[in-house]
Amino acid sequence: MRAYTSYKDIVKLLNKVNSIGLVPTMGSLHDGHLSLIKRASIENEKVIISIYVNPKQFNNTSELKKYPRDIKNDLKMLKTFNNIIIYAPNDSDVYEKGEIIKKYEFGQILKIMEGKQRPGHFDGVATIIEKLLKMFKPNNAYFGEKDFQQILLVKILVKELKLDLNVISCQTIRESDGLAMSSRNKFLNKYERKSASQLIILLTKAKKMYNTSSSEAIRDIIFKDAMSIDNFQLEYFEILNISNLLNFFEYKNEIRAFIACKIGNTRLIDNIRI
Repeated sequence: MRAYTSYKDIVKLLNKVNSIGLVPTMGSLHDGHLSLIKRASIENEKVIISIYVNPKQFNNTSELKKYPRDIKNDLKMLKTFNNIIIYAPNDSDVYEKGEIIKKYEFGQILKIMEGKQRPGHFDGVATIIEKLLKMFKPNNAYFGEKDFQQILLVKILVKELKLDLNVISCQTIRESDGLAMSSRNKFLNKYERKSASQLIILLTKAKKMYNTSSSEAIRDIIFKDAMSIDNFQLEYFEILNISNLLNFFEYKNEIRAFIACKIGNTRLIDNIRI
């Protein structure tokens, strides 16, 4: 299976394609990624899968260097798909020499949770997503709900750019113990992995409490519970009404609980709909 390193070579293949799906990834593929690709393959004539660890969205170089990469295994996992095109570029095919990330004005969404914890991160994400959308002009783009705040950002981006594109959010795929699938999970040792399984337990507890307790009371209890978990450093826990962040009809009255933590040296995020 071939991985194209030049987007211009891919564009030539899309000349008479009626519907194009895009699944942006940073590689180190797992079943969560494959679920996105499966859906995209059903709903589109051709699917472009980008495999690119975008340096512009990392806050420090050490995190960028240790991000898992395994293109050989990624290609092996994609062999069963027939209507896909793989884009695995070098930095030079994506960015001009010395190019800096764009600065976006996305309002409140950039000031909370990941936007607050990782300054500049979403500018880097939006920069690469905008490039991919303009390179390939997909009809549909697919993202996993584990990175729900990112999905909201992409929807704002598409609206601001006035692109004719459907941003499709797909359900988080979980391990047998409920841990959201992530490329970072492989960094956890067996003790940390046990602690990581508490993420979904904390979120589920918050969901059960929602109708009988205030958000402040729930937050206090979740923080207290998190303190009792080994190797677990809670960064934030939030309960948010999505329609208060974005005026998108599809999220009317949607409430979600969000959590981020460091377990050992590994940072994990998750969320569920309440």
